[in-house]
Amino acid sequence: MALAALLSLPLALPMLGALVGWHWLPHPLWQWLLATPVQFWLGARFYRAGWRALRAGSGNMDLLIALGTSAAYGLSVYLLWQGEQHLYFEASAVVITLVLLGKHLEARAKHQTSSAIRALQALRPELACRLTETGEERVPVSGLRLGDRLKVRPGERVPADGRIEQGESALDESLLTGESLPVSRGPGDVVTGGAINQSGLLILTVTALGAQSRLARIIAAVEQAQTGKAPVQRLADRISALFVPLVLAIALLTLLLWWTLAGDLSAAILHAVAVLVIACPCALGLATPTAIMAGTGIAARQGILIKDAVALEQAHKISIVAFDKTGTLTQGRPRLLAWQALQGTDEALLTLAAALQQGSEHPLARAVLAKVSPWPAPAEQIQALAGLGVQGRVAQSHFLLGNEQALLNAGLSVPSLAEVVAQRQQGRTLAWLANLQSGQILGWLAFGDSLKPEAAAAIASLQQMGIRTLLVSGDHASAARQVASQLAMDEVYAEVLPEQKAALIQQRCERGEVLAMVGDGLNRCPALAARRGHGHGHRHRRGHGGGTHHPDARRSAPGAPGHRHRPAHL
Repeated sequence: MALAALLSLPLALPMLGALVGWHWLPHPLWQWLLATPVQFWLGARFYRAGWRALRAGSGNMDLLIALGTSAAYGLSVYLLWQGEQHLYFEASAVVITLVLLGKHLEARAKHQTSSAIRALQALRPELACRLTETGEERVPVSGLRLGDRLKVRPGERVPADGRIEQGESALDESLLTGESLPVSRGPGDVVTGGAINQSGLLILTVTALGAQSRLARIIAAVEQAQTGKAPVQRLADRISALFVPLVLAIALLTLLLWWTLAGDLSAAILHAVAVLVIACPCALGLATPTAIMAGTGIAARQGILIKDAVALEQAHKISIVAFDKTGTLTQGRPRLLAWQALQGTDEALLTLAAALQQGSEHPLARAVLAKVSPWPAPAEQIQALAGLGVQGRVAQSHFLLGNEQALLNAGLSVPSLAEVVAQRQQGRTLAWLANLQSGQILGWLAFGDSLKPEAAAAIASLQQMGIRTLLVSGDHASAARQVASQLAMDEVYAEVLPEQKAALIQQRCERGEVLAMVGDGLNRCPALAARRGHGHGHRHRRGHGGGTHHPDARRSAPGAPGHRHRPAHL
């Protein structure tokens, strides 16, 4: 493309110079020397593609470009041989250069949009630590088999999908799930290849490999989406099959009419060539794919992954935008916002909590330690309770720091306090500190996340455009309602699992609404890929077997089992 532009520039400059009174043309032989390599070397791809189409009995834009530029080039050679000074080499050379520019832009945009696939592929570690009867061995991930036992040390990526046999740890799944908080995993839990083991040593059994792994399925879905064609592109392909022979027929008709009615063969050829040249850089064959790929490339630079060309083409019809909460509208970094000692002082409460949290990389632990200076001596016999909290020994006493379920599991009752109710109403996550030996509840701590600075402006901008906004979150109802209230969003769906988000999107689309889903992680892929349709849907609650959940509903569906609590996502 660059070389074609360099050779075509001397041919095109005189046309631009004529606008300011500069009348100059290269010598006709120089025009021929400049245009020939552009026509037959740099433009050879159009001849090859056109010939393939011709052999297949169909027409395409490449065939039309080859015919049009060849006609302009051939006419110019004929006029050059006749001694004429007014030639058309610049038309053939510039048309080929412009089409090559379009091809270059399309290829560059495709490269930019494939960055998401490259980022996903980078999540795959190359080696795994496999346990055998004779000990440990480092093997390529490609050499693993189903049922292999793997050891995953702290700081390592999980090599493959598997089920934990031994050990407990917090796993960073943010690049796969979008959740900024590490997730506690223990024996029996399923882990996904690509997640980062943050703290404990894990022994797991491989349950999925290759194309069956979760990461591979996500990569395949993204690749399939990026190779799809928009409806307007498919329409362009169908039109091209008719457009090419139609243009040729018009050019032939032009030639015959001018020759017959005017009796001037040179003028007839000139006008017939003009028809072919004008039709060469057809918008259906060039502008449509270039615009779509350029659009997806620009979106990729802004951090937006376009599902496919259909979604891009329909974007102007969007009537609803659904947002995830954690890490999308909020910072995803919890802070310790309030605490109260029920026994002793507030300072003692924080000191005990910090002693239990030392050595932990969990965001809630970091939030506690950020409030204490200097740090106390770490607790002894610290034990992480997956999804519940942590316990340990300080000064000959055994303490527990965890959520309400942790207290219930320890046989303790949860106090009913007005201050705690107020914290819950503000959407904050509660942790309790208890002395397990005396059975006393020593106090509570409340954690909260803050909104991103640009969130309110984004929601307000959408609403000014007449677009409704939905909050779809896996967090508990009070936290979701608090965020939605602060941002003045139109609807709230709380305690929704990732797969239920996809169902929710599907159901809203079946009502005839065009909906966009905004999320910061790849667990949004099922929701982002939800198909469009018509009909009626219902709203799901997290962990309640498909029970209905209205935006402000506070109780679960009748007969629903209690959901499992997780730190920061009760």
